Formats: sequence, structure tokens, C-alpha cells
Amino acid sequence: MKKIGLTGGIGSGKSYIASIFEALGVPVFYADDEAKKILNKPDVLEQINRQLSVDVIDHSTGLADKKLIASIVFQHPEKLALLNNIIHPKVEEWFQRWCQKYAHKKYVLKEAAILFESGSYKNLDGIIAVVAPITVRINRVMKRDGQSVAQIRQRINNQWTDEQRTAHANWIIDNDENKELLSKILEIDHHLKTN
Repeated sequence: MKKIGLTGGIGSGKSYIASIFEALGVPVFYADDEAKKILNKPDVLEQINRQLSVDVIDHSTGLADKKLIASIVFQHPEKLALLNNIIHPKVEEWFQRWCQKYAHKKYVLKEAAILFESGSYKNLDGIIAVVAPITVRINRVMKRDGQSVAQIRQRINNQWTDEQRTAHANWIIDNDENKELLSKILEIDHHLKTN
């Protein structure tokens, strides 16, 4: 079974692309969703509090205050690195266990925004990069999350560029809303299921 990464910057549409692969019968591990679950584990929250030297727990819910965490880590790259060093090894452990359930499949996808930044691409057999123009990405995230352009640009600036991703990718899907997506996805799926 091949383990294939599916990555793209915020607003690139990688989750939408992943849903199409799922419709084709491909198991998809949503690493960013798993990271959010891990973030709310009490032992992980304690570790984050210690590393960031800030109480990041919303005491009314007992869960992580994601807005507070984002406001800290996206302004301080060294704190973002500390957070990633806590979360991403745990996500990788979960992914490896999850893969065991699908050993009979030709391939699985690991969908993750920061596949390269976290280093988890090293454990994969190939990478699909989803790219889209910055203006399209910003508009998508504004509609989806209600964030300001400045907040979105701050996140984009903390991720690899499309050029960096495509330089390391085996396949590229251009998701600019004017291109035919399905034929490219079917081409990649066919290749992975027959090779």
C-alpha cells in the first residue's frame, strides 16, 4: 500500500480534492482534523502551556483557545515551531496506526496543509500538491472562516509557497476554479491504482 500526501496552502481546496478521492474509494486521513483533536487532549494542553508560557485553555470549555494560540504562533515563528514539535509527532503516530486498517488498499491519502513544514512528507511514497492563485485562496478562506485579509496573509506567510510545494511534488492539481479537476484526479488515481 502506498502512502500519498495531499497538500496545499490554506484555501487551496485540498479538502475538496480529498473528498473527490474519497468518492473514488480512496481512504483519506485528514491530518489537520486529527491535529485539532490532539490539541485538546489535557496532557498536550499542559505541554503547550509550558512551551508557550501562556495559559491557552479556555476554562469555560476546558478546550484549547485556538484564536489565542493562532494569535501567538502566527506572529512568532519560533513558537509555531514549538507547537508543531508537540503536535506533529503525535499526528504521525495516529496516521501510521490508521494506515494498518487499509493495508489491503492500493494507496491511501494523508491530507495536510503543512506536510513539508512538519517533515511528515519524508514518510510518504509520493506527494500531490494542490495550487490556486492567492486571490482565490484568500476569498475562499474569507467566505469559509470570516477571517480578515491580514489574518489570512499571516497564515499564508507561515506556510510554504506553491512554488516550494510543486518543486517537491510528484503531481500537481491546479484548483483555480477555471480548470477541469476531475480528469486530473482520475489520471492520478489510475496511476496509483495500476503502478
